[in-house]
Amino acid sequence: MSSDAYKRAAAARAAEFVRPGMRLGLGTGSTAKYFVELIGERVRAGLDIIAVPTSEATLADAKRSGIPLTSLDETPELDLTVDGADEIGPDLALIKGGGGALLREKIVAAASAQMIVIADHSKCVEALGRFPLPIEVVSFGLAAIERAVSQAIMPIQRPGRLVLRQAKDGHRFVTDGGHLILDAALGRIDDPISLAHALSGVPGVVEHGLFLDLAQMAIIGGPDGVKVIERP
Repeated sequence: MSSDAYKRAAAARAAEFVRPGMRLGLGTGSTAKYFVELIGERVRAGLDIIAVPTSEATLADAKRSGIPLTSLDETPELDLTVDGADEIGPDLALIKGGGGALLREKIVAAASAQMIVIADHSKCVEALGRFPLPIEVVSFGLAAIERAVSQAIMPIQRPGRLVLRQAKDGHRFVTDGGHLILDAALGRIDDPISLAHALSGVPGVVEHGLFLDLAQMAIIGGPDGVKVIERP
């Protein structure tokens, strides 16, 4: 089976947790896209739910699938969010933001009673950090923000290289919120809690891709089938 088949299998298992009347958060990315498609099929078959998308891309996918949509202004408390991840570490600590939707993804996850992360087995790691950590920043004072980010990381671990993310057209990648993303090549992250705290304290940093204590369950598709991992 291919990685796409593993992703779809994980998404299908997560869809089993969706019940009529639920208020759902819809994640962003290749794995979450399968989940949206599967929920759309159930909606067309009569499932009564309402959902909040975490990006403009997911909004478009959900509309095409016929999923009834709301916003966190109208529905500030959600029952369940299902989203993907770029890395899944011990205790279901995550790195997210490879698709650029980390700010909205974290807001929606925090507004949910439960978060399920879905992925193929390649996303599971012994320690976070192999995937560059996305850091969403404002454009004003970018050079000063980069310097402050490096200084904030330095007491915790090697700062690594900060790369301003580029879009496919060669211009700066701009998030749905109008911000920029610095991708930090940190290597192994041994203390994600301290790192998250340090980054959150940097003026100009809007959000970072460390999702800690948010996911209660991970559903992983792989060559041995679908595995469900629950956070202690």
